[in-house]
Amino acid sequence: QVQLVESGGGLVQAGGSLRLSCRASGRTFSINTMGWYRQAPGNERELVAVISGAGIPNYGDSVKGRFTISSDNAARTVNLQMNSLKPEDTAVYYCNRRQLEGDYWGQGTQVTVSS
Repeated sequence: QVQLVESGGGLVQAGGSLRLSCRASGRTFSINTMGWYRQAPGNERELVAVISGAGIPNYGDSVKGRFTISSDNAARTVNLQMNSLKPEDTAVYYCNRRQLEGDYWGQGTQVTVSS
């Protein structure tokens, strides 16, 4: 099993910044991708940003140019720097780790952007 512990999130005004981190532990074998998805009330879960084991990032269209994903510690930790936040970024953000043995999710952390 893999455990994902998320940190960061909270309340920020529009135009502000937040940083999310996710640390993986347990049976952390080579990853396919690790990163973040989000879900706002009434919406489907959507891609925010993921990074591959080779360090190649992939961003959702709505966050390109504003969010930056990075990984360290042998890809057991991923960080998401979120700048120029907008009210429409308000959602629960979920950490995801995808590896050959399975697809793992964190508990989620709330990000609220006030206008």
